[in-house]
Amino acid sequence: MFKKMKLKKEIEACKKRIAELEGKRSRSQAALVEAILTHTEPNDKDVDFFNMFTKQIEEVRDQMHVKMKELEALESGK
Repeated sequence: MFKKMKLKKEIEACKKRIAELEGKRSRSQAALVEAILTHTEPNDKDVDFFNMFTKQIEEVRDQMHVKMKELEALESGK
């Protein structure tokens, strides 16, 4: 039972972390979209930030999916 509660808390923490990272990524994403729309070269820092935050989001999502599968296995009794 304790393991299930712990996993649920960790999954919620992952969701919050993803939301935080997506918020941080949105600034560079907006700058990239603006560059596309104005047919200009995007700032290298904006590209780097976008890539960095995207990678972090993917890593946290992967961790969350592992925890969700673990929780599902516990709940199904496997």
